[in-house]
Amino acid sequence: MSVHLLDPAPPEEVVVVQPERGPADLSEARDRDLIRRIRTGDEDAFRGLFRRYAPSALGLARRVVRQPNLAEETVQEAFLSVWRNPGAFDERRGSVRSWLMATVHNRAVDAVRREEAQRRRAEDVAADPDLEPIDPADSVVEDLGIHQERMAVREALGKLPAEQRQVIELMYFGGQSQSRIAERLALPLGTVKSRTLLGMRRLRSELLGIER
Repeated sequence: MSVHLLDPAPPEEVVVVQPERGPADLSEARDRDLIRRIRTGDEDAFRGLFRRYAPSALGLARRVVRQPNLAEETVQEAFLSVWRNPGAFDERRGSVRSWLMATVHNRAVDAVRREEAQRRRAEDVAADPDLEPIDPADSVVEDLGIHQERMAVREALGKLPAEQRQVIELMYFGGQSQSRIAERLALPLGTVKSRTLLGMRRLRSELLGIER
């Protein structure tokens, strides 16, 4: 009786199955690609990131500041900081979305604190008539970084168009934010920002002319 040994079976081929990337992984990969492109100055990438997350960011800002115009201003400031410093995003610390929302939240909290400080200052002046209100001339000089006498700044303010002077005096004398001024004057926030920018440019021009 003979015994026949069976030939050994060939080794099975080992197939390594890579896990499929889910929607969240693909979304994060796209976001990180946008950030990398923004670092090179790609404006289309920035607009893409803004379109993708602006609605969520605005909803978050509104819940914190509870003022629509101030919320819009907060979101614009947050995304502007992303454009200026996209290198602040660290892939090791979380997703692009969480980083953006944290940036918006921090800006919103800062805005609330500014509004509270301005409100308390206005209340203190109203409660104590002996307190001297802030002279807008002093505030404008400090903001422009030009050391001029008060009279010279008042004269420069007087040369501004009425709508520009009104916005600047409300901002510096009244201690109001641009969003507050927009609500008070029933103007678009963009109009208030434009008038402020044009007015400050004209003030600078007038004061530099005086200095020379």
